Amino acid sequence: MVELREKNGNVVFVVKAHPRSSKSRICGVYNGGLKVSLKAAPVDDAANKECCELLSKVFRIPLSRVHIISGNTSRTKTVMLEGISSVSAAPVLESYC
Repeated sequence: MVELREKNGNVVFVVKAHPRSSKSRICGVYNGGLKVSLKAAPVDDAANKECCELLSKVFRIPLSRVHIISGNTSRTKTVMLEGISSVSAAPVLESYC
């Protein structure tokens, strides 16, 4: 299960990214975080942008409400989704676990 935290009414969780995959998708859970495969390479912030776009589609929220708050240059990132509580994020992520 993905460990969800709530910060000022926004959900925060860890994402383990694997760039240069054959396609972008959510793979499941990894050490309490969400494991994602990204088609983009980790060059010029392309993988981070693709990670945000993927989460935006999964949670059906605008891209402007998805933020990487730490780990921009790491495979392990902390992501915040604005305006979504941990209670409403849990069922969405549960379908991928």
